[in-house]
Amino acid sequence: MNVLVIGATGGSGRAVVAELLARGHRVTAFSRHASGLATAPQLRAVDGDATDPAAVDAVVPGHDAVVIALGISENPLRVRLRGPAGTAADVRSAGTRHVIAAMQRNGIHRLVVQSTYGVGATAGRLGVVDRLFFAVLIKGQAADHERQEQLVRASGLDWVIVQPIHLHDSRVGAGAFVSETGEVVGRKVSRGQVATVLADAAESVAGPVHRSLAVSARA
Repeated sequence: MNVLVIGATGGSGRAVVAELLARGHRVTAFSRHASGLATAPQLRAVDGDATDPAAVDAVVPGHDAVVIALGISENPLRVRLRGPAGTAADVRSAGTRHVIAAMQRNGIHRLVVQSTYGVGATAGRLGVVDRLFFAVLIKGQAADHERQEQLVRASGLDWVIVQPIHLHDSRVGAGAFVSETGEVVGRKVSRGQVATVLADAAESVAGPVHRSLAVSARA
């Protein structure tokens, strides 16, 4: 398969690029700093900004599936108080809007989007501590995730939304717990585990679509 990863140099983006390459797929890594990724067979790195519709239009054609892993890799307190320094505050929704439009124009149907647990299908499932975290630290980012998910659901594409609980970078051997009804086992999950779920969804071109998957680490 030819798979395009949008937001390929963030933590989750790097993890899903590595996972897809390990499975033998041809991967296009797209981000503002994609050329800084380590070279690898089957990998094409394209520098570009997901909020630039012309850049997105240029990179989307020729792929079988698109994975979106956009986010803001900055301290959430700083982002809440002062806004992001190097990334558009609406990078998730704006980038996703441009990707959807380009996919529709090019007849590409399979879209996999990493969102976050606690919005969309899992809104209202957060505990007290997490609700406070959302309200105090990431209210704006959560709202952008909401807008992103609304765009995906209205796109008419064959979409899968992946909603991980709190992310971390530790290596974990066990597979992720995945639920279509919003249940989670633990309160965190590794980016490697999430990358497996994202890659599974991208591979299943003819598989089930219009699903929101809550992802957590197995107990």
